[in-house]
Amino acid sequence: MARATAHIGTDTYATTLHVAGRTLMSDEPVANGGQNAGLAPYDFLLSALASCTAITLRMYANHKGWPVTSIDVALHFYRDGEKEVIDRVVTIEGDLSADQHERLLQVTERTPVTKTLKQGLTITTTLESATR
Repeated sequence: MARATAHIGTDTYATTLHVAGRTLMSDEPVANGGQNAGLAPYDFLLSALASCTAITLRMYANHKGWPVTSIDVALHFYRDGEKEVIDRVVTIEGDLSADQHERLLQVTERTPVTKTLKQGLTITTTLESATR
């Protein structure tokens, strides 16, 4: 399925990412000791959820032939004590019935990235030593 690599040298936190044939930059904000040269890791996480939500809803509306003219997804990640929370607000523009709105809300809860984040996932790690 999806693959990504990250490389960080001696620069404080600036990291080069290679994903799907593209090169992206990640970094921490200046307040966290970085140079703000790219998105912070949680920004990428939110971007994945926001784009998956918008794309899935667009696909569903197109498949149904519903008159959706735009979809906006706003996310806010925060910690509430020990709990991590993402608040998601989806705004759909178009001449839709209450039943269509309800169905799109149901679809939102079943987007692939939503399901992955809600059910959790297994991460396995192998540490290798490189000699240069």
